[in-house]
Amino acid sequence: MTAKITDVAVAIFEKPDGRFLLSSRPEGKPYPHYWEFPGGKIEPGEDVYAALVRELIEELNVTITHATPWFAFIMRYTHATVRLHCWRVQAWQGNMRGMEGQRFEWQSIGALTVSPTLPGCVPIFAALRLPRVYAITNAGFKGVVAYREDLAHALQAGVKLIQVREKNMSPAELRAFARDVVSEAHSHGAKVLINSDAATAADVGADGVHLTAAQLAACTSRPDFPLVAASTHTRAEIERAGELGLDFVVLGPVNETLTHPDQVPIGWPRFGEIINATPVPVFALGGLALSDMTHAIESGAHGIAAQRAFS
Repeated sequence: MTAKITDVAVAIFEKPDGRFLLSSRPEGKPYPHYWEFPGGKIEPGEDVYAALVRELIEELNVTITHATPWFAFIMRYTHATVRLHCWRVQAWQGNMRGMEGQRFEWQSIGALTVSPTLPGCVPIFAALRLPRVYAITNAGFKGVVAYREDLAHALQAGVKLIQVREKNMSPAELRAFARDVVSEAHSHGAKVLINSDAATAADVGADGVHLTAAQLAACTSRPDFPLVAASTHTRAEIERAGELGLDFVVLGPVNETLTHPDQVPIGWPRFGEIINATPVPVFALGGLALSDMTHAIESGAHGIAAQRAFS
């Protein structure tokens, strides 16, 4: 028998410095005194936003004034199977206090001061570790020497996640280039994924691999890397990435691109429809600039991926 799934709205309160809010579970509920992201069950006829507004008034005495969708995933507990709909909460009003006697604390990823946390927090913590921007190399367009200068500037500006994607390099050229990118990126605390080539990723000490859509379709288990991402064009492909436990995907093209002028862009409205409650965080891709970040977040994206925006 298929387990009943209870839909739950989850609020990730965010401060500009990256801190997020966790609250303790009160007595009388499963997992008492465990820490979790605030939220609660979505009632029949409610959408996620309405449930968040209601639950946060009831739990923390605050009213949301701005929140954006993020991603959703299923978590199986001994007492219930829940689908957690995660939304980022950027603005709220009211004096925060535990209306059910629960405690709450502002936390930083990688430096938690509260425990234990619910198992459902783990995928959210992993998503919070992902930067908002995903830079894709374009040395084939710029030239290796010029691109290395761009890379240095991007890393100094704070870029922390890079995909090496150089389809026109020979295997030897790719390995040499990727090894240089990994070395430079790691010196700045940034992580690197290699597009479509797990052997090169392992050889150069990269942090992960970025699968093509074709590789994603053929994949039967998650590749053995700390970070695994994939290129997607459909909701079905994103769902497959979730089944495999991938860390994130890119979806596009949102706008027209120089590299793929023959591809019809999906546009922001369709992009938002496709990624509604996806099981993994999604980066918007295709003809984007840093100025598109707000639009991407409002559409439900984790952030943006681009080649030329970071040059």
